[in-house]
Amino acid sequence: MFSKSRINEPGPKAEAEKPKAPESPMTKPSMDFTPTAPKGKAGASVLSSDLTVVGNLRTTGDIQVEGTVEGDIRAHLLTVGESATIRGEIVADDIVVNGRVIGRVRGLKVRLTSTARVEGDIIHKTIAIESGAHFEGSVQRQEDPLSNGRPAGAARLDTPAAAAEAE
Repeated sequence: MFSKSRINEPGPKAEAEKPKAPESPMTKPSMDFTPTAPKGKAGASVLSSDLTVVGNLRTTGDIQVEGTVEGDIRAHLLTVGESATIRGEIVADDIVVNGRVIGRVRGLKVRLTSTARVEGDIIHKTIAIESGAHFEGSVQRQEDPLSNGRPAGAARLDTPAAAAEAE
């Protein structure tokens, strides 16, 4: 019968249905560069398997090595790929070795996976070595493995230069 519906009554609804004019004038698209990753959260730098680098690498970011590096590497997170070979010292907060490293490894967290081949000393705060990993060298735990100096008594005498220094 009768209802209190307001369908036919004029009011604010009728005004809301009117097409609105643009509130601001049209502007040209900006030509400014906007990075896709948030600041400080860029992805890892990847050195591909066909790349050979002769020289030292240093970054505060992350590096994934798939090729060959003949030199020292310092990074925040270093991942050594299965096909990678590094000849030199590697220093990082986190190190994951899947490939081959010939040289000293210094890191807060060091992980050798089952495909890792490391020939050199490892200085670490925490370490994990998976079954199947190949490792030749010594392992030493330090509270601060990223410091540059060797601890007292840690000098090696198996190289001619070290033997000469010891005399």
